Amino acid sequence: MYLFDTHTHFDVPDFDGDRAELAQAAKAVGVEALVHIGFLQSRFAELIQSHHFVQQLPNAPRSYLAPGLHPFYIEQHREQHLFDLEQILQTETCVAIGEIGLDTFMTQHKQPDIFAQQQYFFASQITLAQHYQKPILLHIRKSHAEVLKMLKSQKFRHGGIAHAFSGGVEEAKAFVHLGFKIGVTGQITNPNAKKLHKVVQALGPEHLVLETDCPDMTPLCCQLGDGGRTRNTPVNLPYVLQALAQSLGQDEQKLADQLWRNSLEALALS
Repeated sequence: MYLFDTHTHFDVPDFDGDRAELAQAAKAVGVEALVHIGFLQSRFAELIQSHHFVQQLPNAPRSYLAPGLHPFYIEQHREQHLFDLEQILQTETCVAIGEIGLDTFMTQHKQPDIFAQQQYFFASQITLAQHYQKPILLHIRKSHAEVLKMLKSQKFRHGGIAHAFSGGVEEAKAFVHLGFKIGVTGQITNPNAKKLHKVVQALGPEHLVLETDCPDMTPLCCQLGDGGRTRNTPVNLPYVLQALAQSLGQDEQKLADQLWRNSLEALALS
């Protein structure tokens, strides 16, 4: 069974003590590939270092690199960071740009000047993706209509993944129409996530990909009972597959094969 973890933050300090062991454990349960995804310029060096570290490990998933500037951290982004991002695109083998997009979940990010900054950095990174012909990995919270509008206005045609999708069925179909796959995280293990279950069932398996979003989005079955934060890891990806297969009423092996093909398509890999 080949599984592709299309969204990880495997570079963050949560994994500094056991990154090698976790990578090899993930490979042992079927995770054949994962993507190291960026969010802050100040962490670009660690992102690249972790990517290369996993790449050279024996018996580990193949690592792919996707640097980007995350909208949630908009107050920390500077114009120079866009040039730093482009330098990585020129010097490293990058599979995509991410995670990028718009986020108005927090009250301060709804302020017109802050939201305008998010739009500027999103538009700038879409332009980079067009220039370097890369897919994009979208972060979208409380802003699905605005993200769709910007993608259409810039005529973006390289697709990618709508990460940790939280929108409705019609919004999901709109992203699929623009060439995106829908990212399914450990949230699918929650039977109360009725909106997500409705989306995946309406779309069917051909438009979905798996992701852990580690160290966050831990599947319910892997969470500690005390209610505290439980670190998510790529080792947990089979639980996401299992829950998705149950939601869709599909055989796990058949579904895994489809999701693997979807991941390669979304990231323009052969």
